[in-house]
This record gives sequence, C-alpha cells and structure tokens, in this order.
Amino acid sequence: MPNRRSRRLVPLAVTLSAALAGTALLPGGAAFAAETPEVHRDPFPPQKTGAVHTLRIIPETCAYLQGSFTADPAKPYRFGAARTSPRCQARARLVDPAKAAPSAAHGWILNDVLRVPNADCPAQQAVVRVWRKPAAGAPLRPDAQGRPRIYLEDAKRQAEAGTLDALPQYAAVLTIEGKACR
Repeated sequence: MPNRRSRRLVPLAVTLSAALAGTALLPGGAAFAAETPEVHRDPFPPQKTGAVHTLRIIPETCAYLQGSFTADPAKPYRFGAARTSPRCQARARLVDPAKAAPSAAHGWILNDVLRVPNADCPAQQAVVRVWRKPAAGAPLRPDAQGRPRIYLEDAKRQAEAGTLDALPQYAAVLTIEGKACR
C-alpha cells in the first residue's frame, strides 16, 4: 500500500533539458560545477523506478521535496513538493525556479545538492539543486531585551503601510545527468 505522502505529490515546475540526450544543460549550467553548496551530503542510495522517495524537508517553507524515477524516457524523473502540515506557518516561500531563475549572480545561494542514482539505469541520476535567497529586508533590530523579535502591533502597522519585509525564498532545480536508458 503506498504511503500517504506518495499520493500527495504535487508537481513542481522544474527545468529538464536534454534528458533524452543524457546531458543536462541549463543556462548557466557551467556555474553549477563552480558552486559549493552550504550543505554537504552523500548521494542517496539507488532508487527503483516508481518508488516515491523524500529528498529533503525544508521546514521554513512547510514543504518537502519528493520524487520518483519513471519508465518514460521523455520524463525520466517525476519531482514535486508537498506540504508538511496544513497548520504549519511558513517562514519562507518555495518558488518556481523557471520564474525565479536562481543563480549566484542574482543573489541566490546554492544551499544543497541532492543526487539520486537510478537503480534500474546505473548510468543515470537525478540531481536536485536547492537554492536559497535571503530576505531583502534589513535584519531585525534587537528589542529592549536584546532579542530580535517581531511584535504583533508593529507587524500590523507595517502591513497597513505596505512595508512588510520580504520572505526568504527557496527554489529547487531538477536536472538529469548521465546517459538515458532504453
């Protein structure tokens, strides 16, 4: 029986380029090799076709990333995001990478690189690059107790004036690396 998470897979707009050719080429793709992510992790264990697996939980966005390999050579990996809980209050936004165009040149920071080998096609792997963009606003000033806090009255005044600080953003970009299998 599939778990509840696998049924809630919501497609996330992702960029797939040259999946059939076996090489992922994205605009600025050469910059990927030069970037060092904030989080260092080993590749995932090889995953079977059709097995839905959680890639990463991003608590600030109240979402988790999950994916699965497919038997479709045109779209070899299905990738999406799902909410962790309906009651979770997000402190950051998970944005569409096609619209946000995450790159170091635009103020984004490479946060994590997730590599998932295909168990049924060892020459292929899905690579998800998670980018983070800090909020554009000034850091919070400490209050009288020396702690940076947001007070309800201040937040209401800022909302009425239309001067609320922007939320941090996350974007997840999927590429398929390696040779396509038949």
